[in-house]
Amino acid sequence: MVRIGSSQLDVFPLCLGGNVFGWTADERESFAVLDAYVAAGGDFIDTADVYSAWVPGNSGGESEEIIGRWLASRGNRDRLVIATKAGQHPDFPGLSATKIKGAVEQSLRRLRTDHIDLYYTHRDDPSVPVEEFLGALDALVKEGKVREIAASNIGAERLSEALAASEREGLARYVALQPHYNLVERGEYEGPLMEVAAEHGLGCLPYYALASGFLTGKYRPGAASDSSRAGKAESYLKDERNMRVLAALDEVAAAHDAEVATVALAWLATRPTVVAPIASARTVAQLPALTAVADLTLTPEQVASLDAASA
Repeated sequence: MVRIGSSQLDVFPLCLGGNVFGWTADERESFAVLDAYVAAGGDFIDTADVYSAWVPGNSGGESEEIIGRWLASRGNRDRLVIATKAGQHPDFPGLSATKIKGAVEQSLRRLRTDHIDLYYTHRDDPSVPVEEFLGALDALVKEGKVREIAASNIGAERLSEALAASEREGLARYVALQPHYNLVERGEYEGPLMEVAAEHGLGCLPYYALASGFLTGKYRPGAASDSSRAGKAESYLKDERNMRVLAALDEVAAAHDAEVATVALAWLATRPTVVAPIASARTVAQLPALTAVADLTLTPEQVASLDAASA
């Protein structure tokens, strides 16, 4: 188990992403994946109130609803760490105090719980002063509806501003950060954002940890795929550097008799500030390669090889 930043939340080192629930995985498939994840020792589930509003016929909240029904049917809520996000649902866009208060009540209802363990501001809203949304989040913590707060998709300057405001005003403070970060997408996080996280003891929980599936090794030149995310994953094949990354992953995976995806996640786990990568599984068969990160330790030479390939 690993601890999220300065919080009291100890979690499994692989966070199960819920973005596919109600999108590429129906309720039956989602329940099976959730069951298998918990059976493998997992206890940390990530979703958002907007998942999956982009699917025709959906309105947002479908993932939370599936997770909520699963929690109710399994009776295991107290053994899990549930994370969700506010700010992107079509009915509650932005981070004004009013929108946050409305969004959290709907998330609690859909998740069939009385509290959210880790509650994110999904995307920064520059139109709202940090004191306003932090004040709304602080009220939720005081009410017991939220245990800890975190940020996703925020710049280093704005994050620093929010952390300073929490300190100055005595408000709830971010304990974690969820950036776009993986072996082929390093620039957004490595640099000022990582430096702020390290300075203030924030835990990093990277999303798109497998680059839309590219870092599973499934996508190769000339290989056909019917995945809903194939377009994005296959776009990485056009970059020569990314092909070097695949080759380095193949070499390390062979040395450990491990899956390529496991190695990609294990590399993330070695990075400063990273607590647990976030990855999703559409089927139970995809899950073992993800949870295996808990048992894979890369050598310094292997980390250096992957660093060099992705530089």
